[in-house]
Amino acid sequence: MGNLVSYREDGAVATVTMDDGKVNALSMAMFGEVGAALDRAEQAGATVVLAGREGIFSAGFDLKVLRAGGPEAPALVRAGFELSARLLAFPAPVVIACTGHAIAMGVFLLLSGDFRVGADGPYRITANEVAIGMTMPRAAIEICRLRLTPAHLNRALVLAEVYSPASAVPAGFLDRAVPPHEVVPAAQALAEQLSRLDLAAHAATKRRVRPPQVIRDAIEQDKGAIDGS
Repeated sequence: MGNLVSYREDGAVATVTMDDGKVNALSMAMFGEVGAALDRAEQAGATVVLAGREGIFSAGFDLKVLRAGGPEAPALVRAGFELSARLLAFPAPVVIACTGHAIAMGVFLLLSGDFRVGADGPYRITANEVAIGMTMPRAAIEICRLRLTPAHLNRALVLAEVYSPASAVPAGFLDRAVPPHEVVPAAQALAEQLSRLDLAAHAATKRRVRPPQVIRDAIEQDKGAIDGS
């Protein structure tokens, strides 16, 4: 696909892999390449596996852009949550292969898949905005409200708790934790299984379970702000 994202189709499954050689910082370029890969998968009617590189799914937004401020910062934040909204409403099943750390926006992408398989190891899964002095965006809160168990919503968002892959399963960040070398194959096997669903019924039911307008409204309320204003 490009320098940051690779795309591979095997039968009914499209595997989209983010790999910037570092921490998979979520930049406009990364969002563009992931979006193009999703376009290709959607045209093929494929079930999607979204994976990270070995040891890390994503450490979140490109901090250089956020720290520089200006119009690029809120535009980047908006693009991240637009991608989450797309994943949450994607017409075919989306399986996330969380290959390691998932932090901040990386967590919100993780939560935007239909099923999440994570690498069981010394990895951190955390929505750390409050810990680093950022008010949690409304869109992030709504995504977490959809996926996290009620007992962990406050701990994860208000207290910025750091989860291990094992503790992330009961919290709702992950559905399954497996040895690191099994993460992508397990996600692909599950995606192959899910490809046998009636995709029209899957898409319609997904829209009822997760009304797209909830996230869209939250994105508009945030208006791209990253400082709680």
